[in-house]
Amino acid sequence: MHKKTIIKAIKYTGLCLAGVVLLLFLYLTGLYFSADMKQPDFSDINQNAYSLVKSDSLRTYGPNFLKKSKSGLWEIVLRGSAPERGIAFGKLSEDLLYYQEKVFVDQIKEIIPSESYLKFLRVMLILFNRNMGEYVPLENREEIYGISLSCTHEYDAIGTPYERQLNYHGAHDIGHAMQSYMLVGCSSFGVWGDESADSTLLIGRNFDFYMGDDFARHKLVSFYEPDSGYRFASIGWAGMTGVLSGMNEAGLTVTINAAQSTMPVSAATPISILCRQILQYASTIEEAYQIANAHKTFVSESILIGSAKDGKAAIIEKSPAKTALFETDNNRIICTNHYQSPAFADDKYNQENVATSDSPYRFERLTELLTENKPIDAPKAVNILRNYQGKAGKSIGLANEKSINQFIAHHSVIFKPEERKFWVSTSPWQLGKYVAYDLNDIFNLDPEAELSIETEAIPSDPFLQTQAYQDLLTYKELIKEIRRHIKTEEPLDEKTLLRFQNANPDNFFTWELSGDYYAAFGKMQDALSCWKEALTKEIARVPERQRIEKKIRTKE
Repeated sequence: MHKKTIIKAIKYTGLCLAGVVLLLFLYLTGLYFSADMKQPDFSDINQNAYSLVKSDSLRTYGPNFLKKSKSGLWEIVLRGSAPERGIAFGKLSEDLLYYQEKVFVDQIKEIIPSESYLKFLRVMLILFNRNMGEYVPLENREEIYGISLSCTHEYDAIGTPYERQLNYHGAHDIGHAMQSYMLVGCSSFGVWGDESADSTLLIGRNFDFYMGDDFARHKLVSFYEPDSGYRFASIGWAGMTGVLSGMNEAGLTVTINAAQSTMPVSAATPISILCRQILQYASTIEEAYQIANAHKTFVSESILIGSAKDGKAAIIEKSPAKTALFETDNNRIICTNHYQSPAFADDKYNQENVATSDSPYRFERLTELLTENKPIDAPKAVNILRNYQGKAGKSIGLANEKSINQFIAHHSVIFKPEERKFWVSTSPWQLGKYVAYDLNDIFNLDPEAELSIETEAIPSDPFLQTQAYQDLLTYKELIKEIRRHIKTEEPLDEKTLLRFQNANPDNFFTWELSGDYYAAFGKMQDALSCWKEALTKEIARVPERQRIEKKIRTKE
């Protein structure tokens, strides 16, 4: 080919590529500036209808109040329309809102320390969630906007307070979709009939959503008396208006368990908002299913529904493409993190999840524990949720993801729908006492009154008084220290490493991280020895085993 022809072809190709880039830039710019998260209009709403009154442990704002109970749990009662509830929520919990957001953003900054990249992240969030407002009902958006009026402007680089609060309601969804190691690995169950001590429905669940122990420091039990729908209780944190675990006055309960998903490519209804719609407006399993079927969601999820009216529990299995209802033919149902219905039998993501994750193991362990403890009452349910051993009682190491109790739970809860009673765990994790509440009484109590029922509390776990618990704390703290020394390339005292290994010798990760440390400092024989030791332990998931095997192959 002639030289001039080649040069002309190169120039032409360059111009075409520049044109494509320009068109892509203009397209993305158009998407960015046309993004509409449908911020509600509060111009006709009185944002200072009441005076905020604060004391050491009680805050009131009109008919709404927030208090810190003797147990350490925060409790909030909210009444009225969506704007009224949102504004009250924000005013009552302004400091808690700031705390939760700071902890959350600090976690992000640990992963993304660059301010410029955080600004880029804001652009990507706006592009991704540009139409989220369409999928979040007005009532929920009004409540979220009301809360955002009390949020800090310190993090406006990420988004406006309203944008941030709306996006945070999708954090659960995006988090478990992005984390192949299952950031959200919950376990739950329901029993009734001959499986239950008094034959009535009993629900138990661990909410293993882990954003660090600081994030779970201020647990919030919210009691809603909305101007439409059912009154209900929900367990979460300040700013979370969606439902993760909850029960309404009709005796309907909702708990969520993440399932294997593809990475979301566009906005839809966050799972917590969908569950809020179910809890506020459904009284039966069928009504809950109809609401779930009417909403498009980000990711895949199993929603365990308990119903006093139906006298049983069922699982709504939902993906972005379809919705199915799973029911058992006995008086027990178990929900971990994989689908069980025929509708998802051929789903490749579910098949992969069953083959490679820790979910089937926890399912089998729950089966063992429910059978061993049958019939189940609330104290037995708590003991099951606190169990940290492997199948057949095998020691698999503390904090193993195959355990029912992984020592990461944000909260754990027991529901007795027919009596409208429930028990919420207190820190640490599900080891503290479970505080009892009666939903029948809450909305009639004076703000000064104790909302929980002290006489029905379930005591803290004796495990807290053992050396094993101290070993667990040592293990968790030294994980951070060892990682810090690997990152800074500063050698660690050998005694400290030995203390780490002795604190939790049956957990595979103890030996994997020890091997990583030795490898970072060029001690390859020690590293290989530790990695091979890790392979002799109960490894949570197939990808983790493959990761360790790859380290051995590349260093031998």
